[in-house]
Amino acid sequence: MAALSASDILQGARRIVIKIGSALLVDGASGSLRDVWLQELAADVATLRARGTDVLIVSSGSIALGRRVLGLPAGDLSLDQSQASAAVGQIRLAGAYRDALAGVGATAAQVLVTMEDSRNRRRYLNSRATIATLLSMGCVPVVNENDTVATDEIRFGDNDRLAAQIAVTSGADVLVLLSDIDGLYTGAPGSVGAMHVPVVAQITPEIEAMAGGAASETARGGMKTKVWAARSATSAGCTVLVGRGDVAGPITALQDGARATIFAARSNPAAARKQWIDAMKPMGQIVIDAGAVRALAQGKSLLPAGVRRVEGQFERGDPVDIVDPNGHHVARALAGYRSEDAMLIAGAQSGQIAELLGHAGRAALVHRDDMAMAG
Repeated sequence: MAALSASDILQGARRIVIKIGSALLVDGASGSLRDVWLQELAADVATLRARGTDVLIVSSGSIALGRRVLGLPAGDLSLDQSQASAAVGQIRLAGAYRDALAGVGATAAQVLVTMEDSRNRRRYLNSRATIATLLSMGCVPVVNENDTVATDEIRFGDNDRLAAQIAVTSGADVLVLLSDIDGLYTGAPGSVGAMHVPVVAQITPEIEAMAGGAASETARGGMKTKVWAARSATSAGCTVLVGRGDVAGPITALQDGARATIFAARSNPAAARKQWIDAMKPMGQIVIDAGAVRALAQGKSLLPAGVRRVEGQFERGDPVDIVDPNGHHVARALAGYRSEDAMLIAGAQSGQIAELLGHAGRAALVHRDDMAMAG
């Protein structure tokens, strides 16, 4: 791993999440958007997409943009002021990404989330499905915390951790955290004896102790939050790069050899997700026929037509066991329907789901990405 470079990692990435902080996107003195920088980032996104890489952006900036429009003074804002600023700034931020990405032939999609969307399995599955659909349709999801409604108890608190959660949710294999420094140092950057750390194979207490504090009025995160984010992302199989964002074309710069810190993934996203699902206690059981067993073995989703019966009580997103007609374990999975609805559509064709439920539903009872196959 020590020989692997940021350029190698980016070149081999299947899906990348790029986190952009307020201090990079919004001029601290004027409160205006750095349009040229954003256009250069959009060109980077176009380069990644041209070689088949999915790109998601996690962006701060709504409060920083909105507070100047509302004429709020420098310094800390109250919760009400922050939410008002976010409401005003978010519309400007979304428009800026729409225009910048349209300039390189990409369609921007706004996704607003709170911590509850990752804690609640049903919301988590909804977020995952929406992001997957947007990516399959060629969009670039631009994700931000929904600051207009989020209160302290449902906040991520900083977009480094939000970016890590989006990387986990989307199954990304690379997370890029753009900063105003080129990675982790053994001490305060610029201090006597402080050395750059090129690769972190494991996040230990010593590594955590190297991280510094918070940044500026417009940016809430520091290196400490980036290390915390890296811990979460790497455990889910996502490699994390921390590098300078305050340069023209920051992703191109990394690909051209700009210095960064690499936090090594512990496995890969698919394996990490399988381990996570496998470790859950099942809330029910779905018995499937032989044809469905063969379909799952081929990597397909579980459709209602292949279901013989549903046992137990569970909600959408709860873990369930999938077994064959003889009771042999086939997979552990996250249910795409609550048990009552699953019972109603068991054995039915996908085209019958809306009639049976009285509303439109998803075609799969369990999606293949939410399944850990036995063996």
